[in-house]
Amino acid sequence: MPGQAIVENAAQTLTVSGLIDQRPLGRFQVWIVALCGLVLVLDGFDAQTITFLAPSIAESNHIPIHSFGPIFSASLVGLMIAAMATGPVADRWGRKWPVVFSTLSFAIFSLFTARASSFNELLLLRFFTGLGLGGAMPNVVALASEYVPRRLLSVVVTVLFTGMPLGGVVCGFLSSMLIMTWGWRWVFYIGGVVPIAIALLLIALLPESVRFLAGRGKNSRRAEKILSRVAPELRMASINFRAPSSEQQHTGVAVKYLFTEGRAAGTVLLWFPYFMNLLLIYFIGSWLPAMLKEAGMAGSAAVTVSTFFSLGGALACLLEGQLMNRCGARTTLLIEYAVASLFVSALAVIPRSFALVTTVTFISGFVVIGAQSGLNALAARFYPTSIRSTGVGWALGIGRLGSIVGPLLGGALLLAGWRPEQMLLSGAIFAVCAWLSIWLSNRVGGRATAYASDTELASVELDEVIRL
Repeated sequence: MPGQAIVENAAQTLTVSGLIDQRPLGRFQVWIVALCGLVLVLDGFDAQTITFLAPSIAESNHIPIHSFGPIFSASLVGLMIAAMATGPVADRWGRKWPVVFSTLSFAIFSLFTARASSFNELLLLRFFTGLGLGGAMPNVVALASEYVPRRLLSVVVTVLFTGMPLGGVVCGFLSSMLIMTWGWRWVFYIGGVVPIAIALLLIALLPESVRFLAGRGKNSRRAEKILSRVAPELRMASINFRAPSSEQQHTGVAVKYLFTEGRAAGTVLLWFPYFMNLLLIYFIGSWLPAMLKEAGMAGSAAVTVSTFFSLGGALACLLEGQLMNRCGARTTLLIEYAVASLFVSALAVIPRSFALVTTVTFISGFVVIGAQSGLNALAARFYPTSIRSTGVGWALGIGRLGSIVGPLLGGALLLAGWRPEQMLLSGAIFAVCAWLSIWLSNRVGGRATAYASDTELASVELDEVIRL
């Protein structure tokens, strides 16, 4: 029959990407996203340990608290280097093993940090911990995004990034309990043992990206085995694992393709908010407990309030993708940065009431960390499979320059005698700068901007397919 012939012909030409994009999100894909999210929870936990424990470490090891700026930034330098370096590696060799080795790396150095007793030891160990943290993040984003339909990519990636602030929340509450009972070193012990166990789970259960395998045109048998779990009802013979993709395949140095094929302006306009947003997150995250304590709050109360910054971010990550799908990425981010500038400023001037400061901190975390999860989703959507790990990794790496500057700037301002309220007012400027860069993207259309709607991007991709 004609209808049956059309179905059979469509099945014969169905590609791996086409199959995933046409299907609903299945149980196997949800499991993969959950594993990737678990890595980000661990990542967020280990990234925040030094922030919550700095006052206790300073007191225990007789290190002045104002000298912790380089220690805060050391892990971020390692994170930046690893994010930029492992992206091209993953785009060439695959995503799974960089994730596994990175997880093992930050686990091991967390255990070593528990025994650190000097400034130099902390500085060096936090740098090596950062190498592991930076290697994990862009590759779990790339791997998870390549198992979800394009229409759900923004939602899934932003939900995935709930793991980062959630890890910070767990770390904050656990730190406040353990500091008073067993001491700060046990937070690092937990931050080392648990990731080692999870890394073993990843080795056994986490598959390689099936889109990556299909795009390389190799390991067809391995890709068939994985895809049979995505679509167990289909005959694998009906899938063309070597069919040409609408995405152009890239060879050579992957980084150069971030600036070709009309992506140069879009890459720059994506990197700038990354830089400003992560500067703001780490400026607040690194110094808020110390600033609140200096402003008169008890140490345990300051840590609890700061934890609500991450808690607000965790809630935002759950909602960010849906907000972007409903309101548009550009509109959502512009509103978030406008609100961020107001509420970060409010932290500087409101009375030091525990309930009021907690509420304002929660809302600040919601918009600032929520915007970051939105930027992560846009990076994963903006770059094609063949350079996705590189695109996400370099965006995160450039952003990490901001996260390095944030703690150092906070330390410098404290040394210069700035009061906490003056520091928080200066933080609002970073949100305004991010707002301006996204507003400028209105002048750029189509593929040239990461802030385009799915409809605009799909129209550009259709034009490219027609030209091919």
